[in-house]
Amino acid sequence: MRHATPANAPTENGSFTVPELFNICANCERLNKKEIGVRIPRPVGSGPSRFIPEKEILQVSKVDARTQSIFQDAFSNMGRLDNISLVMGFHPQYLESFLRTQHYLLQMDGPLSLHYRHYIGIMAAARHQCSYLVNLHVSGFLQVGGDPKWLNGLEGAPQKLQNLGELNKILAHRPWLVTKAHIEHLLKAEEQSWSLAELIHAVVLLTHYHSLASYSFGCGITPEIHCDGGHTFRPPSVSNYCACDIANGNGAMPETHGNHPVTEASCEVEALMEKMKQLQEARDDEEATQEEMTTRFEREKTESMLVVSAEDEDLMPSRDVSRHFEDPSYGYKDFSRRGEHVPTFRVQDYSWEDHGYSLVNRLYPDVGQLLDEKFQMAYNLTYNTMATHKDVDTSTLRRAIWNYIHCMFGIRYDDYDYGEINQLLDRNFKVYIKTVVCSPEKITKRMYESFWRQFQHSEKVHVNLLLMEARMQAELLYALRAITRYMT
Repeated sequence: MRHATPANAPTENGSFTVPELFNICANCERLNKKEIGVRIPRPVGSGPSRFIPEKEILQVSKVDARTQSIFQDAFSNMGRLDNISLVMGFHPQYLESFLRTQHYLLQMDGPLSLHYRHYIGIMAAARHQCSYLVNLHVSGFLQVGGDPKWLNGLEGAPQKLQNLGELNKILAHRPWLVTKAHIEHLLKAEEQSWSLAELIHAVVLLTHYHSLASYSFGCGITPEIHCDGGHTFRPPSVSNYCACDIANGNGAMPETHGNHPVTEASCEVEALMEKMKQLQEARDDEEATQEEMTTRFEREKTESMLVVSAEDEDLMPSRDVSRHFEDPSYGYKDFSRRGEHVPTFRVQDYSWEDHGYSLVNRLYPDVGQLLDEKFQMAYNLTYNTMATHKDVDTSTLRRAIWNYIHCMFGIRYDDYDYGEINQLLDRNFKVYIKTVVCSPEKITKRMYESFWRQFQHSEKVHVNLLLMEARMQAELLYALRAITRYMT
């Protein structure tokens, strides 16, 4: 269907307003009255997220000038505004950093060719059955001139990319198993060998898209209407449906309004705030011994194994997704299972700040700086609010979330009291965290709604930003440590 005025047309000064990015033109009402004799695609979902009411997402973009500006820049750079960015619009500071980093990884000068970058994005997203991201990068791969034969399956891609499959698999599901030998295999593969700079670029892309799959599932991101899985062809109800809604994915289904006010849930917020206050006071009064801190870490690491990531059976990936990776039965296993011994990763021995950052920046200039800004943005982001409460110091809670994720990956901070985690993160929240980080494809709306029931959707999106960045940093630490050991 063609309109006299194109969708997303710029204003006279060349800019867009966010409502213009969502709506097409005033002629739609007249077009609706005509018999056009074609099947009209209708959005499967309502808005950018299955979990968050659409009007809340759009409301943020309408009133926040900074968010509008970021959306406009993103649209200019990419020619589209994806649903990942729309949901991140709750946190414009972070969104700006995220888009800057992703743009650099995919489009700016770097060791890898453009079609390799998109193909690695496909490989990484496919490990978590994230068809949304897979389809996004299949499109990007073809746009930059990638060979369509590669999309028939990993076996159709060059051997160099096939060799990356093992590292992709381990980083996605059990990054603590990455060794110097894996790095050596890639760097010494004769004609198909990777350079160190290329490998750093590939590792950053793999970890970026593994963690972005976590964010996509954790926030219930839906495909845009023009993407696979984003539309259906149900007969239109012309009397109460607008073609511009159809074209932009708006209003397909009645909305459900996320968090229901519950007295019990309201009490949970006050209880959590009180625990945070008590922990801060206890920390000021006395400090636990190193021996006690070690014991608490080991206890939390063991208890994290008892948290079941999801109640569903293992999901078998579709052929469309599974052809992009090997060994689909390989998945997450707890860091330290009975009968296995994997040494704890101690941050004071190898940290992002002191080791990983400089290695990335040396081999792939500017990327270390971009990643560092993004990590810090997610970790330090705060509006000093919790649900309806203002002037709240949330640093204790944010640190507990970040360190719990790293604990699940066997990473320990010697200066952190892991006893705080059990006091601040309840079981429903831990189940959600572990599922998003380790098996994101199993996330359900019920799980999203079961934790922090009185909190705003924007706060839950912030949680997902923390989970995404903590996961990415954990994977990077294991990969970069292995590369450092190879180099020395």
